[in-house]
Amino acid sequence: MKLAIMQPYLFPYFGYYQLINAVDKFVVYDDVNFIKQGWINRNNILVNGNSYLFTVPLNNQSSFNKINVTTVNEKIYFSWTNKFLKTIEQNYNKAPFYDEVFPLLKKVFQIDENHISSIAVKSLKLISDYIGIDTIFEDSSEKYKNQYLSSQERVLDICIKEQTNHYINPIGGLDLYSKQDFSEKGILLNFIKSKKVEYIQFNDKFVPNLSIIDMLMFNDISSIKIFINEYELI
Repeated sequence: MKLAIMQPYLFPYFGYYQLINAVDKFVVYDDVNFIKQGWINRNNILVNGNSYLFTVPLNNQSSFNKINVTTVNEKIYFSWTNKFLKTIEQNYNKAPFYDEVFPLLKKVFQIDENHISSIAVKSLKLISDYIGIDTIFEDSSEKYKNQYLSSQERVLDICIKEQTNHYINPIGGLDLYSKQDFSEKGILLNFIKSKKVEYIQFNDKFVPNLSIIDMLMFNDISSIKIFINEYELI
């Protein structure tokens, strides 16, 4: 079985979905420390032909708190959500797949849940279903009970408990994990590296590194499936 482990990101870029699609089970690493200035509660969309950063307002953002206990700022969350969806409408309403995608975005924010991890996970699951990815999701906080471990040891412990023989990690972990250490446990370790992907937006100039929202707005599902498979394992 192929396994991946990653913190929950809200509407991440397409490379995140490549990782989900590459494995049989995807562990949402929700009981690790919140990453300030990371991608848990923010990403980029296309606004007036440029990259625009959106950020979900949270309470007490701190790298000392776990992701799964970090909550949205309810005083401004709903007004922020309405403003964000309006920004999407104003900037993507002429995109070819706006009518299919916009209801998905609204559904992510229309939940009775104030934890950012739950909102982010819903974005991952709904978009995966839309694309046709059937990977199984598992929350680390609900199953493994190994917070006393850290870094590679904890990842290995999850792999062993899941009886996986192939662990795939984002390319950013290349210097963090040892193929030899995984091999000694009977586990093949690979790192996923996205290939360059471009598609037609509104203008001739392609704006890269945007949320999956942008790719969904401009491409049909069959094209997205091709993009999702544009990677190599190192």
